[in-house]
Amino acid sequence: MEYYYYNQLNKAQQSTYHAIKTGLQSLAPSFQIPRLDGKELADLYFMIRLDCPEIFWSVKFSYRYYRESENVEMIPEYLFEKNKIRDHQKAMKARVEKLARPAMKYSEMEKVQYIHDFICQNVRYDKLKKPYSHEIIGPLGQGVGVCEGIAKAVKILCDALGIWCVIALSEANPDKGIKYRHAWNVIRIGSQYYHLDATFDNTLGCADGIRYDYFCLSDRQNFRDHEPVIWRIPVCGDGEHFYYREKKLSFTRHEDVRKRAAQAVKKGRMLTFHWRGGYLTREVLAELLRILEEEAIKKEKHAKVSLNWPQAVLQIVFEKELPGEQFVMEEANEGERI
Repeated sequence: MEYYYYNQLNKAQQSTYHAIKTGLQSLAPSFQIPRLDGKELADLYFMIRLDCPEIFWSVKFSYRYYRESENVEMIPEYLFEKNKIRDHQKAMKARVEKLARPAMKYSEMEKVQYIHDFICQNVRYDKLKKPYSHEIIGPLGQGVGVCEGIAKAVKILCDALGIWCVIALSEANPDKGIKYRHAWNVIRIGSQYYHLDATFDNTLGCADGIRYDYFCLSDRQNFRDHEPVIWRIPVCGDGEHFYYREKKLSFTRHEDVRKRAAQAVKKGRMLTFHWRGGYLTREVLAELLRILEEEAIKKEKHAKVSLNWPQAVLQIVFEKELPGEQFVMEEANEGERI
């Protein structure tokens, strides 16, 4: 288990972090902690919940202090009564152990894909944003979650499977229509760090297939459509091992697209690929769409295309009837936008 944010703190902050964590773990109605200003306390409280997703029962707090005291009294707000928390703790522990068990002997990359695929197949993005959707109890207990809860679920499963994992957090950007903070994960495979955003992949595509547009990305790739992080995370410099390139579904030539489209339409399969043959301009996109439709027509079908423009990923379904919308622009995690 990686207490990543704790290790970035100074000694005074670490002391307060430890006191808050101990108080939350004991389910105390209130407890004394070293005095820091309100923003520092709020940041530490959040960092604890990112480092320790197993602490899922408190999402808010208040505090009071006295002028001459070196301490403050923290008063956490709990989502459930104490006995109910104990029950949920047992259930979550058993759930994590059950989910981790089949993947124990997998390679590091296989473990990460196993966790990613579980989220995409079993968790629904919760647009209503219930309180428990921000914690592991939402995705792992109720099958619903927002980005924070999903990132925490990924981390606790990575912890259980021995995969180094932290939660990254970015700020909102109202100027871009991004109303809320966003959370995702950074994982380590071998000696390299990668971004993994199961929430973004979970909100893309159709029910028939899992998307990997945000699976093992570098900083350069990830921040095409992610805001800068609030707290420092490891540098993710390797852009050569993201999913589509590893699976030979990252094309640089039009003839490669034509060949794979012909194979897919012949076999009646959906095709998902990444374009890295230069910038995906409107002119390049128009040529790709023309090629896809030409190959579809050869088999008396039509190409229905969905595009994740920032990541240059296209998903194509070949249908006999001309679809109402033959081209759709997708936006990952649109539930988090204004």
